[in-house]
Amino acid sequence: MAARSDRNNGNLNSLVQAKREQYVGVLRALLSKSTEGEEALQNEIAGYFKGLGCQVETISSQPNRFALASDFAAPADLPEAERVSVVAVKPGAGDGRSLFVFAHPEGEPVADTDTWRHDPFAGTIEDGRMYGWAIADDLSGVVAMICAQDAIRSAGLSPAGQVIYASTVSKRRAQGIYAVLEKGYRADAAIYLHPAESGFGLSDIKSRASGMLRFRITVTGQLPDTGEPTHTPFSHLAVNPIDKAWVIYHAIRELDERRAQNVHHPAYEEIGRSTNLHITHIESGSDARPGRIPTTAVMTGALAFPPTEDLTAVQQELEAAVQQASQSDPWLKDHPAQLDWLQGISGVEISEDSHIYETVAAAIQNVTGVRPKAQSLHAASEIRTPILYSGIPTLGFGPLSGGNTQSGGTDEWVSVDDFINMVAVVASIIVDWCD
Repeated sequence: MAARSDRNNGNLNSLVQAKREQYVGVLRALLSKSTEGEEALQNEIAGYFKGLGCQVETISSQPNRFALASDFAAPADLPEAERVSVVAVKPGAGDGRSLFVFAHPEGEPVADTDTWRHDPFAGTIEDGRMYGWAIADDLSGVVAMICAQDAIRSAGLSPAGQVIYASTVSKRRAQGIYAVLEKGYRADAAIYLHPAESGFGLSDIKSRASGMLRFRITVTGQLPDTGEPTHTPFSHLAVNPIDKAWVIYHAIRELDERRAQNVHHPAYEEIGRSTNLHITHIESGSDARPGRIPTTAVMTGALAFPPTEDLTAVQQELEAAVQQASQSDPWLKDHPAQLDWLQGISGVEISEDSHIYETVAAAIQNVTGVRPKAQSLHAASEIRTPILYSGIPTLGFGPLSGGNTQSGGTDEWVSVDDFINMVAVVASIIVDWCD
């Protein structure tokens, strides 16, 4: 069995490399198609899968409609128009293990591309990099699914297990992956074709995602009893909410340090800490009226925690710290700080000893010659959804890339060599896992 698998993988890799120009052409064609919008792009993707003998279904869903039992999010002011995901099923030739393969497309730009050096939709290749809108995040993943299925078919291979390909809308809380899972699609394992943001391409496997809490804390003050427009002469008679916010801020910093000493996960110790808590924005008053005391001070922040911690327990820890700080201050004791939760996301992890991890790692090593390592530093990765929603062990990986527009970058790109290698890796995983 091992000899046959090695032979199949070697043939697949050679076939993919021989089809390099064809597969690069598919990536460029779909990049160009994205100028017509998300729906047109998804229709084109559906057409590719139909041509490869897959059973194709489109699933429409409204953004921000789904939630994992452990997660939450404050309401968002988002468009209610339905978004479309594409599911393509390739039935198995026998009773082998099934695999769910997914990635997300991105249609017309929702970010500024005027500062790009390259045409965002031409698929220009320079120094081994193809540049394009959302090409790393995550059109190359969608195209890799299409090309992997083409390679398997061209090699005359028929995996025993069923393969489910899904091009699931993602950005702007589209949550296409939830809609697909809600329809009942299931598999024995899943791979998410999205590069780790680490900058190491196929050398990294997303096997872990930390949890994340986002919050807002509002502190109220008291204006001085005066009708004068300038409060400075009377500020000793006021309660400045900035002063009181400072009390809460110090309590949060102390909690952060306590957690750093007490919370440990071996995968995160490589960066020196397994958890972090910070305030990232403070707003109060107006710089146009420095003589007036503000009525409120608002702080927003976030807390990252390892997947071994329970989201609710971490919430309670922060709530207790804010409450205790309020009790320690005469003003805050009667006017306690208000803590509002904006978003809560549970963490996940897949063991490096698991069968799916070894299958993915072996495929990457066979194609690239480099044994990949587990990447644990991404928070809120989409690998979470199949794990938490359906109990499907899920890993993520993708090509060397950079300049992600959605992360504030420009001239987004993927390595052409790594993209082609990813196609070979995906095809090898399917053949090995579904055997």
